[in-house]
Amino acid sequence: MRGYLRGLSCLVFTSAVVGGLLVAGPITAAGAAATSGTTTCSGTPNAPGTLTGTHATVVVRGVCFVNAGRAVVTGDLTVTAGSALLAVFALNDTTGTGKSSLTVKGNLQVNVGAVLLMGCNPANFACLDDNQSNPTLSSHATVGLDLRSNRPLGVIVHNFTVGGDVIQTGGGGGVNCRPQGLFQAFGEPVFSTYEVGSVGGDVRISSYLACWMGVVQVHVGNTMAFTGNKLADPDAIEILANHITGSLICRGNSMVWNSSENGNGLFPRTPHPNTVGRNRRGQCVLASPTSPGGPLGPGPF
Repeated sequence: MRGYLRGLSCLVFTSAVVGGLLVAGPITAAGAAATSGTTTCSGTPNAPGTLTGTHATVVVRGVCFVNAGRAVVTGDLTVTAGSALLAVFALNDTTGTGKSSLTVKGNLQVNVGAVLLMGCNPANFACLDDNQSNPTLSSHATVGLDLRSNRPLGVIVHNFTVGGDVIQTGGGGGVNCRPQGLFQAFGEPVFSTYEVGSVGGDVRISSYLACWMGVVQVHVGNTMAFTGNKLADPDAIEILANHITGSLICRGNSMVWNSSENGNGLFPRTPHPNTVGRNRRGQCVLASPTSPGGPLGPGPF
């Protein structure tokens, strides 16, 4: 599956860049004691901020890591325009003991040009502080209400729970596969993916322009909809093995697939049909082709 491969290949970034960042002092280190008001986690790629402890409201400016223990936000967390939040660490890399995770009890908002990396596990996206050759660690990320992204550069989420809706509108780096922004640091094209998690409400992704996108093995409490997304990679959008209580709706996308490639080329492919409780509409009605120029179906998408 190209989505999995992209997620794993981005770990080149962790070896080359994050290894150096972990020993750099943070610009803003949020302490373990509970705080009221708004906490700002700010930093640079060479000296990222660190978010840990319990806070009422958090704003990310620049680069912020969740790698120093458990971080809990009792209200909302906002990743400001052009910033990056990396909550993809399993251990407390500051003290050397304990585990790291992110819990946002309110809404998580990702703004224009920002990047969110959240949640990790051995099978789909190895934690950045794990053994990349033989990963064994995991970190589960939780958002109590909505995860919303307004024209983000990329949203990369694994091993997660969202109580409300996942809404991603616009953004990306254009219909191409050139590394841009934070993605330049690990030599990968711009992409978004949601893999192995649960969403209590809707998943609605629209007008995203990038190289690749995938939604894989997600339990959705209501409807999943993809509208007007244009991807440069012919292997997108991969919509694989999701369990959708409501309807699955796909309209105006460059391509949709409910299958993954078996090798380096686009074909042959293996079907991963979605379970849909109500209706399949638009492009996501019949299974995608399993051979070049082949027909849709015969099974459902």
